[in-house]
Amino acid sequence: MNLEEFKASITEEQAPPAGLSIPLTALWWDAKGDWARAHSLVDELESVDGMAVHAYLHREEGSTSNADYWYERSGRNFYRPTLDAERTALIEGLLAKI
Repeated sequence: MNLEEFKASITEEQAPPAGLSIPLTALWWDAKGDWARAHSLVDELESVDGMAVHAYLHREEGSTSNADYWYERSGRNFYRPTLDAERTALIEGLLAKI
């Protein structure tokens, strides 16, 4: 799956495509407008990818201090000038692992 297919699935499907990782599934639900469902998927996920998505979700929520905490925990810096750019970087990085 590539970025365009992932984005198309958001508008065309009612459920995430099979085979997505938990962090990608969280980003899929977030893109569908279900932040709470996305957050619940990564809330206790102790993987680097899960914590990076968790950070993004808190940044999107407007909770900067919480986002900073999860960015630090993830050991990765996906932070981009815009939320769209950050989401795209996360999706592309996670899709590369499938």
